[in-house]
Amino acid sequence: MLDVRRLRLLAELAARGTLAEVAEALHQSPSSVSQQLGLLEREVGVPLLTKAGRRVQLTAAAEVLVEHTTEILARLEAAEAAVTALGDETAGTVRVAVFQSVALAYMPQALADLTRRHPRLRVMLSQRAPEQALNDLALRELDLVVAEHYPDHGAPHFDGLDRQPLTTDRLRLAVPPDGSGEIWDDITSLADAGRVPWAMEPPGTASRHWIEEQCRRAGFEPEVRYETDDVEAHVALVESGNAVALLSDLMRVRHRTAVRLVELPGTPRRTVFTATRTAIADSPGIIACRAALARVVPTDLTLPG
Repeated sequence: MLDVRRLRLLAELAARGTLAEVAEALHQSPSSVSQQLGLLEREVGVPLLTKAGRRVQLTAAAEVLVEHTTEILARLEAAEAAVTALGDETAGTVRVAVFQSVALAYMPQALADLTRRHPRLRVMLSQRAPEQALNDLALRELDLVVAEHYPDHGAPHFDGLDRQPLTTDRLRLAVPPDGSGEIWDDITSLADAGRVPWAMEPPGTASRHWIEEQCRRAGFEPEVRYETDDVEAHVALVESGNAVALLSDLMRVRHRTAVRLVELPGTPRRTVFTATRTAIADSPGIIACRAALARVVPTDLTLPG
């Protein structure tokens, strides 16, 4: 019978691409990973890896093994979740990742709620960009992710994930407050923001791609002068009269912002959702975390301008 641990190494290699990345993720040395994959190759009796420069590529036989391994690992996770559900109390560890505005607006209340209701449940929270978090979830580095998708711009797709909507929030243009100067005071639409600097998240993020597309539809290429994944920094740059930026209602839950809000074409809303692997969606820890979020996050978030 094939060794499941070695099969997992092969699946990790297929997902991550290099032996070094597999070794780092699983806290092993590259030589140990290579040795275990060599043993697996001898077990199956056919070549699994071929050299491609300094990298290795999976053979057709390895691809078949990876396909079956993915199903095996999912079944093992589902079995563990089913056994855990037989317990009298929700316990264990759930690794959760959220993006910044959710972390600021609602996670403190959700964590406090979980502590009261499920004292034996240990939640490990990290802040990650939604795109990276979903990838890490698929790689089994996380158990639950709060992610986002923008209108007509879907979140990255990964097989084997269970998604549930959490809330929607309004997207608007944040402009320096009235009296900041004529160049700012004259902005009454997105099209007017083509002549001023912008603050945006780095390239590759969903928010960056989406707002750039809106700017192009409005007839201009935005001048991104300030680039940071810290959305609170965006707000500070706008409040101080340095830039305009995309602002969601989630960023305004904790405190009022000293900015002027301008409606975007079509009054767009962002959808926020939770995602987990389908194999563990029915585990008590995941159910408890999703329930806590549902209790503290309104299903339709709209704050006054």
